[in-house]
Parts: sequence; C-alpha cells; structure tokens
Amino acid sequence: MRAKKGLVSLLIFALLIIFIIVSLLWVNHYLFLSFGVIITAILLFLVHFERRVIEAREIVLLAVLAAIAAVSRIPFASIPSVQPTTFVIMMAGLVFGAETGLIVGVVAALSSNMVLGQGPWTPWQMIAWGLVGFTAGLLRNQSFMKKTWGKVLFAISWGFLFGWIMNLWGLLAAFGSEALLDMRLLIPYFLMSAPFDTMHAVSNVIFLLVFGGIWIKILERFKRKYGLLE
Repeated sequence: MRAKKGLVSLLIFALLIIFIIVSLLWVNHYLFLSFGVIITAILLFLVHFERRVIEAREIVLLAVLAAIAAVSRIPFASIPSVQPTTFVIMMAGLVFGAETGLIVGVVAALSSNMVLGQGPWTPWQMIAWGLVGFTAGLLRNQSFMKKTWGKVLFAISWGFLFGWIMNLWGLLAAFGSEALLDMRLLIPYFLMSAPFDTMHAVSNVIFLLVFGGIWIKILERFKRKYGLLE
C-alpha cells in the first residue's frame, strides 16, 4: 500500500512538471491546460478510491469545499495576497487526504478565476493550490501536523511557497527560461514579492488560529458520521 501511494505521489509530481513545461510552450491555450490539470487530479482521485464506488454525497462534499475555497477568495480580492482560500484547501487535505486536497485546490483556482479573470497564470495557481491540499494530506498523519505549531509552520511555509511558484511563472513569462539562471533578475524579483508573500503567510496563520479548530471538528464529524472519503 505504501509503495502504491509513493508511486501515485511520483506520478502526480511528474504530471505537474509536464503541465508546467507545456504551459510555457503553449501559453495562449491556458484554459486547455487548466482542464488538463483538473482531469489529472480527478484520475488520481479515482485511483485512490478504485476499490469502491464513490457516492454522490462525496462528490457533493468535494464541490462544496471547492466552492467555499473559490468564493471566499473573491471578497478579499482587493487586498493583495490575503484570502482564506489556502486555509480552506489546507483543511480539506488535512481531514480528507491528499487526493481530496488536490482536487479542491485545482478546482478552486479555476472556478474563482472565472470571476477574477483567467490567464496564463491560471494553471500555475491551480498547481500551487493543488499542492497545498496534496501536501497537507500527505503530512496529516505526522506527529507535528497534529499540533498547532506544526499547522502554523505549514501555513507559513505555503504562504511563501505559493508566491515563489507564481514568481517562477512571472519570470518565465516576462524574461524566458534564462531568467532562472540570472541572479540579477531572480533575487530582486523574489525580494519585491516578499511583502506580499508575508501577507499571505500571516493571513494563513490568522485564519488557521481563528477558524482551524472548528473547521477540523465539523469536517471530522461529517467524515465519521457519513463515512465520507475514507
């Protein structure tokens, strides 16, 4: 079982890398790439639950979590990098597992951009938020993730990692692949984004400390009562 999960994890990262490379070469067709990321996430989700039929109420739960993550981003759109989307995706991964977190992340990014604006950045946001949920699910059984300080550290880390992933897209889109090897571009670009990444990290921690406990209790209750996404 562990070997199978490890193989699935490697497959996910390999596919995400492929999508990143293709998005650079096929920049004008970002919507096709976005749906490709979603299809990949769904296939991996189905692989995880291959031994039983997925119930309709589980699909509804996924849709509701993705909708909450997407809609919660919109009221905060005027505040750079501050939104509860990362927090919601993190909760989905922590309670329901890596595959669920991945799907909630990629769907939330695509659907929220239907309102906020689609662009070549969309597949990168889908991958970044998908990885938030996926890594939260992978680490959920680790002892440090069961403690508040562990969740806080995770939230801070992804506040910066999300920004760094989007920085890579910005550099590649503006200057090409050679920018990644040019420290004169790389360092100033990342330094300029640091205040926004810090705001993202701080907002993640605030949402986690204020709402994290009650969210986990509610989602765990649904999971146990209805046997959802076991």
